[in-house]
Amino acid sequence: MSDVVEFAGVGVIRSGNALLHDITWSVEEGERWVVIGPNGAGKTTLLQVAAARMHPTHGVAGVLGEVLGAVDVFELRPRIGVSSAAIAERLPANERVLDVVLTASWSVVGRFAEEYDAVDERRAHDLLAALGVARLADRQYGTLSEGERKRVQIARALMTDPELMLLDEPAAGLDLRGREDLVARLQLLAEDVDAPALVLITHHVEEIPPGFTDVLMLRDGQVVAAGPIESTLTAENLSRTFGLPLEVDRHGDRWAARAAQPPADALAGAEPDRPAHA
Repeated sequence: MSDVVEFAGVGVIRSGNALLHDITWSVEEGERWVVIGPNGAGKTTLLQVAAARMHPTHGVAGVLGEVLGAVDVFELRPRIGVSSAAIAERLPANERVLDVVLTASWSVVGRFAEEYDAVDERRAHDLLAALGVARLADRQYGTLSEGERKRVQIARALMTDPELMLLDEPAAGLDLRGREDLVARLQLLAEDVDAPALVLITHHVEEIPPGFTDVLMLRDGQVVAAGPIESTLTAENLSRTFGLPLEVDRHGDRWAARAAQPPADALAGAEPDRPAHA
């Protein structure tokens, strides 16, 4: 397999529940993909398979030229950068920020007895600077704001110079300022020709950074649509994905979506407006 990610008929069943159904999808070098869909659509499961942290129940999952089930995943995983809530929860709150990034070199969380050379420390400092958090290198990770933590997590994911970068809802929990700062920095990453192939998971089209090239739309573990973002991220496809009539707008390089009309039951039971008392 030559693609960065190549899924053929991939399905995942856990505890009798089908989380993914017959997913056929590929990511090539230089592509920047957005995976979008509602809660329970299978987005995080898809990412776990692409991260070589979950094997499919059926179908063939190829990652970086290797086939899951026929490769030592412990050798494959260092080639994949991952930023996700699951990894973030394991990072020690009292760890120095620089060490949070450095320990990715050994695929561990929490510095212990491993040694790092000067080139590793320089790379960690450079990545923190690129994400706008160089001044935090000596702070404890647990003292950072949510937006600062997200940027440190992305720096950590880039530490091993991965060939594939997976971002699971990087803007979740951020306020407007934090989201916009992160989107701007992910735009710079997307536009860097030397950056790895990128896959970003989100619920919201407003969080799609400029520079992303393609979109995969999921609902109930199945592909609704996939392809170039300009022709695929349409009101029709997004409405099918979320099961709600939606309008999609584009303002320059950014996207926005809103309900085309209130759901029929949105106002059910609402009390009529009452005149204000003088």
